[in-house]
Amino acid sequence: MPIFIMISEKNTKMSCKYFLKIFLKINIISAIGTLPLAVHAQDTAAVAPQNIPSARPLQLPSTNPAIALPPARKTPARHPHPPAPSADHLGAIFDTESISSLLNRNDDALRRRDLTAGYYVPAQSFGHIAPQLSPYRNWLAERGFSFEFSYKAEAMANVGGGISKGMSYAHELTFNTRWDLGRLLGLDGWILHAVMMERAGREVSYDHVGDHHILLSEVYSLSGHAAAHLADIYLEKSFFNNHLNINIGRITLTHTYATSLLLCTFMVQCSAPPAIKADEGWSVYPKATWGGTLRFKPTRDLTLRTGVYRVGALTENPSGWAWGSEKSTGIMLPIELTWEPFIGPDNLPGHYKLGFAHDTSPYADRLGTIPAMFAKEVFHDATKPRDTFYIEADQMVYRKGGQHQMAGGYILAGYVHNTPSVSTFSDQVYVGASLLGIIPRRPFDRFGVMYSYYQMSPAITLGQRLRQLAGMSMGAFVNGPQTHSAILEAYYGVPIRPGLVLQPEFEYMMRPGQTSVIPNATLVGLKILGNL
Repeated sequence: MPIFIMISEKNTKMSCKYFLKIFLKINIISAIGTLPLAVHAQDTAAVAPQNIPSARPLQLPSTNPAIALPPARKTPARHPHPPAPSADHLGAIFDTESISSLLNRNDDALRRRDLTAGYYVPAQSFGHIAPQLSPYRNWLAERGFSFEFSYKAEAMANVGGGISKGMSYAHELTFNTRWDLGRLLGLDGWILHAVMMERAGREVSYDHVGDHHILLSEVYSLSGHAAAHLADIYLEKSFFNNHLNINIGRITLTHTYATSLLLCTFMVQCSAPPAIKADEGWSVYPKATWGGTLRFKPTRDLTLRTGVYRVGALTENPSGWAWGSEKSTGIMLPIELTWEPFIGPDNLPGHYKLGFAHDTSPYADRLGTIPAMFAKEVFHDATKPRDTFYIEADQMVYRKGGQHQMAGGYILAGYVHNTPSVSTFSDQVYVGASLLGIIPRRPFDRFGVMYSYYQMSPAITLGQRLRQLAGMSMGAFVNGPQTHSAILEAYYGVPIRPGLVLQPEFEYMMRPGQTSVIPNATLVGLKILGNL
């Protein structure tokens, strides 16, 4: 996720040789590894909790679930290249509201100073484990370069059911960088974001549960064991007095659309619901694709984003560096409208998303191979494009600990529908809650619980049933005609100190492999999030 740091400038003409020397020095210092900071103070006047030391003020595009930081330092007026406006400070085209005005007639300061959820999903750590590095960070930031180095570890053990008992471990080291090209090159307003990571480990879904469609551990995915995987690298700029924001380059689609701040506190749902990220077209972290998004706010409570992205196989270019090896199958055309009201006298925020995406790629019917004995009886579609429709919603139901977006408890729900004949999952439904401070004297702990249901494509089910009747193989890792499955997930996030969060995990998967052949699986584990 890109980071946004309020910075100042003393010398914009630093030589490339001198800058490279400092850049290499800070990389060596940072190589310990931590997790991306995800602080996003909804109310910029909010005060940091008194029992947690505050780090240097940052402005980031994602929300921390437990803490708001003090206001960022103002840029001196004498600076010849002021920082580019943050994408989170989009101005409304019309300084009014839509239907939100019917919900709360009170004067709501948050509504005018709202920091809309950024393009990238959050991590749950805050601050820095090593605040001694702040002078180095500040020195680099004043010259146009800012960074975060992060560590995420996930150990999940299947303790009952599934195909075997055992534990799988995976970790991720991520280096997020932000280059202010106004300070570095005189290109005022332009920002370059780049993300590189190292991933290693195994997936508990494959090893011990017996499911090959839904990942029960977040970190292990398409990149596999990649020592230096290039994820996002894109340019950002705001136009028309910060009323229109664009991102263009190699971007992960599911960190821009069909995601939310709260969804990615859950391992299974991060960075988007599995029904969306299971197929080609929706590039999923860390698989980026060429494209761009533009974003604007028609009114203060509405945000519209749309874009164009190239579509290719999710398994191509696993390192992220071999751009020439990627083959395009079509384009993805997403559009998403977000309504963000504040409800009641306590100004409880909500986020309601309505999205649609059309993938022009020609996808084959998911029936697969039809046995000869049924060939004349079963209609087989020609290739066709895929459409996705989704609704996502979360609403704060109580406020606790401040006036920022994550200071309270939320309920959330969503629904996804894909074109059934050419998709892995035709439908997904989820409901859950993310609650802050439910245990006395633990005001910044967050408890989350979610139930999600997955309906397989009826074309997949029919094709497998026909092959079973004909005595043919139904496919790799298929134990019977696949129909549906469900998952119950719960976590408890504990901020240990600035920059470090421990999160015990529980998962219960019903019908692993989308059949009743494999026993329901019970998993427990631990996630560790750290930020240097």
